[in-house]
Amino acid sequence: MALLTNGGGFIRSLEKFGALGVYVPLEGGFEGRYRRRLRAKGYNALCLSGKGLGDVAAYLTGVHGVRPPHLGKKSTSSGAAVGDVYYLPPIISTQLEQLPPKSKGLVLWIIDGHTLDDQEIEYLSNLPKIEPRVKIVIERGGDRAFRFMPLAETMAIAS
Repeated sequence: MALLTNGGGFIRSLEKFGALGVYVPLEGGFEGRYRRRLRAKGYNALCLSGKGLGDVAAYLTGVHGVRPPHLGKKSTSSGAAVGDVYYLPPIISTQLEQLPPKSKGLVLWIIDGHTLDDQEIEYLSNLPKIEPRVKIVIERGGDRAFRFMPLAETMAIAS
């Protein structure tokens, strides 16, 4: 493996397929290099964790309700004893609205992607077809060297 990489093949594949599954060395560092190269090419990156995403479609593209941790305290009102529901705007549309005018688009970089099931991976691989300005990169596992492939192909490997 070369010590220095320009990330050109990675970016071309991301633009071609829209969604990539990556396998990164477990010691880390490589994802930061590739995110810097994406930023240099005009993309804005948003890093999310696959753990705790819940309903991926609702979290990314719809208004969704969340409950903060109650920390052992119960509410005194007549509602649920676990706390109030707070509604948050869709992540993708709010991020796309805030993009600079010359930006090429938004890259969702999802770490801990091995926790997502096949249905969620399938939705995420189709998301760039629904919203062309959004690209998806999901860390699907570890490897000795940084490698990537179309996200749809990673489902066949995981099965």
